[in-house]
Amino acid sequence: MKLKPNIYENGIDYTLSGDCYLPELKLPEETRPIGRWGRLHREYLKNSRPLLYNELLLSGRLQTILADLDEQAAERCRLIVRQMAQAEGITEEIKARDPVRWVQAMNSIRSRAEEIVKAELICC
Repeated sequence: MKLKPNIYENGIDYTLSGDCYLPELKLPEETRPIGRWGRLHREYLKNSRPLLYNELLLSGRLQTILADLDEQAAERCRLIVRQMAQAEGITEEIKARDPVRWVQAMNSIRSRAEEIVKAELICC
């Protein structure tokens, strides 16, 4: 079989480069942004699970998985913050009456919620 400068074989495009045909690999483009949680998970995969990271990257699924995880983690964090604030009695009334106390309480709640999300979804 005589090969042309550009060929299509087995579902993959090949281009002649010197004496060799090289596959033209294209990863699907993900349009959703990857926020804080997605970036944290990407770093976790790179450092702690390099084989999985490379498999996801080369299969073209990494961006989609990171975008999905980012959305799930952000929603989970919001839910935990709401539930903890309710359980601890941190209300809009406290915010109006004593804003410094409210900010301190909400910062503490947000910090604890982020640690929970990190343990449950990001570093697992």
